[in-house]
Amino acid sequence: MKRILASVALALGLSAAHAAPLEVGYLPIIPAAQLFIAYEQNTLPPEVRSAKLVQFQSGPALVQALLAGQLDVAYVGIGPALVASAKGADIKVVASNIVEQVSFVAMGNLAPYFASGDASTAFARFAKDNGRQPIIASYPRGAVPEAALQYWLRKRAKVDPSSFKLIYQGEAQIQQALLTGAIDGAAILEPTVTTVLTKAPKARVVARGSELFPHQPGAVLLVREKLIREQPDVVKALVKAHIAATKVLETNPAQAAPFVQKYVGGGRLDVALVEKAIRNSKGQFTANPNTIIPATLVLQKFQAETGTLEGAPADATKLFDTRFYDAVAAGR
Repeated sequence: MKRILASVALALGLSAAHAAPLEVGYLPIIPAAQLFIAYEQNTLPPEVRSAKLVQFQSGPALVQALLAGQLDVAYVGIGPALVASAKGADIKVVASNIVEQVSFVAMGNLAPYFASGDASTAFARFAKDNGRQPIIASYPRGAVPEAALQYWLRKRAKVDPSSFKLIYQGEAQIQQALLTGAIDGAAILEPTVTTVLTKAPKARVVARGSELFPHQPGAVLLVREKLIREQPDVVKALVKAHIAATKVLETNPAQAAPFVQKYVGGGRLDVALVEKAIRNSKGQFTANPNTIIPATLVLQKFQAETGTLEGAPADATKLFDTRFYDAVAAGR
């Protein structure tokens, strides 16, 4: 009898564990827009539609949750994904979200120094005229905007690192700091780019997308290997919904905007501004993970050079599992 009761208890325990809702992590930014559209259009598989959505303010914070085993699915930058994988997280990238989405925006006092003269000396010339170094903000170390900014500063503009002060903040903090004049420039994502340019007309995009980091990989859809092993049909359905949402973003910004507006900027942004941010990102939304693998290898090498990745870099190609995208794209 005890053996039967134990078996029943074990079965009930396994059933409860299997029924536990999935957890989906995301950042409230345009590069995670596929989640918002698929969720609002009810095209996600039921297992994901009923999941607990967990919002984060930066990729590195989301990495900590992945390493703690908290999340099953995540919409996050490829930079944090590389960091998490290097630290042992059992994750796979199954789709891309967006590419070349980071922009460096300079505020009114700093922008003129890039409008004329060599970009490599813009910060130094600003410091000489203003009696202080310009303050530049980026996402925390390991995030894609931080990596793109560092790549631009070191390899493209070749700026003297002693000519500016770099601080690390989350997206909401950066936007507030830009609009209050607390910082002079930042590497940011949409919809913050459009918001800042709208509210601060003297601000300028100094470098955008490929100018910062050619073919820059951005946010991705990743899932735990455990979910792939145990529920591959769920992963395939998730990728299918992701591809459909990507098409909406590229072809119908007006339809996408109300869905995205609910999640970005705390739901307080005007729908028209969100639509404008989506339109400004046209050509950047791409679901095909195969297209970002080469640039991911470049990013991984750069992160290793700058000390963002700990230890010897693993084979970044193993971070990707393109089977689901390939199957859906082929109609299988």
